[in-house]
Amino acid sequence: MVSTAQANQVLDRILSIEIVRVTERAAVAAARLRGRGNEKEADQAAVDAMRRELGKLPIAGTVVIGEGERDEAPMLFIGENVGTGKGPKVDIAVDPLEGTTLCAKSMPGSIATMAMAEGGTLLNAPDVYMEKIAVGPGYPKDLVDLDAPSDETIVKLAKAKGVKTDAITALILDRPRHADMIAAVRKAGAAVSLITDGDVAGVIHAAQPDVTGIDVYMGIGGAPEGVLAAAALSCIGGQMQTRLVLDTEEKRTRAAKMGIKDPRKKYGIKDMVTGECVFAATGVTDGSLLKGVKFRGNMIETETVVMRSVTGTVRWVRAEHRLQVKF
Repeated sequence: MVSTAQANQVLDRILSIEIVRVTERAAVAAARLRGRGNEKEADQAAVDAMRRELGKLPIAGTVVIGEGERDEAPMLFIGENVGTGKGPKVDIAVDPLEGTTLCAKSMPGSIATMAMAEGGTLLNAPDVYMEKIAVGPGYPKDLVDLDAPSDETIVKLAKAKGVKTDAITALILDRPRHADMIAAVRKAGAAVSLITDGDVAGVIHAAQPDVTGIDVYMGIGGAPEGVLAAAALSCIGGQMQTRLVLDTEEKRTRAAKMGIKDPRKKYGIKDMVTGECVFAATGVTDGSLLKGVKFRGNMIETETVVMRSVTGTVRWVRAEHRLQVKF
């Protein structure tokens, strides 16, 4: 039996090197297919590379957030066991290529990302849509609420920040479903920054307003990305509230099989990540969060951010990989 202290020691070791290698390999594999117009091929390359590296880690890992349920994904499916099997039990959440369209079109902001936590501490959610709202640290508790009108949220946020509403910027996925939300935010006097994909990075942006200029993330995106974003915020601070979009009987049945008892439950960060975790992301294409993979002659350059919840440590790893070594 591996104790919690031993598990944390292994997570520390993974934090320093191994977890970086996992996202690096996935990012490089996807980057080789940037701009080729084939989303599925780029995603599969990232999945294959990430799965190979996870198989080398000294863990007994279970994928709780992955590429889909077993019958939908041949690899990194929800429930799949990864690692050597000799080590602490850990939960794994992955998005081997967030922003598949961004990669296929060689547009900014595509990343390879994953989170690892103590076993049984990550929300085991189906691959469905999820309502999300997130802000950074330093605000009064329970500042944001999914059920509050968007314009009221902007006013409340501006008051808490001590600024006028025209100093607030909301980041929202550019989707038709968000038309009313976008209109309400603008009516309240705030600016809207639209993104085409990449809401893990989007939530992280909202946690660093002094750096990014983004004060709040709002809208509906993927549930896997929501859990990954919650893992990041558990490391760097902030508030987030989410709710699964279980709008059909089939989705509610799938969720119930995964232990979701209340389909309308609102989840905070501590509901989605109940234990200590580490989070890593490597840039595939250049973006505001991370630089993309660079191929320079006999060298590959990568940039990765690694976060640890127990200390709030954030490390930026800029690596040079010589091609003499198999990569």
